[in-house]
Amino acid sequence: MLQVIEFAVDSLETNALTKAQLADLLFDQIGLNKRESKDMVDAFFDLIVQSLIDGKDVKLSGFGNFQIRTKAPRPGRNPRTGEEIPIEARRVVTFHASSKLKEQIQGSAADSAA
Repeated sequence: MLQVIEFAVDSLETNALTKAQLADLLFDQIGLNKRESKDMVDAFFDLIVQSLIDGKDVKLSGFGNFQIRTKAPRPGRNPRTGEEIPIEARRVVTFHASSKLKEQIQGSAADSAA
């Protein structure tokens, strides 16, 4: 049986959900102590970061996928001077939302519009 835990995030002061707020939610709603909550949030993000550094994709079921993409070198241009500047090859992280997440976002947008 799957238990769904809803987190109340109504009291957020900013438009962004921070790691500290995630730790507070774990403390308030799950019952972990503050140190364990902070350590769990940090460990979760450290694991994601290390997996991406190692070149592994990160798939969070029902949320989305983080992937590393290698971008080729290309010519760029300084918008102020018009001078051509080479842009070196680099690795970037991309995120693709799952269809479930997209449906939830569209559903909440439709609810708030009504």
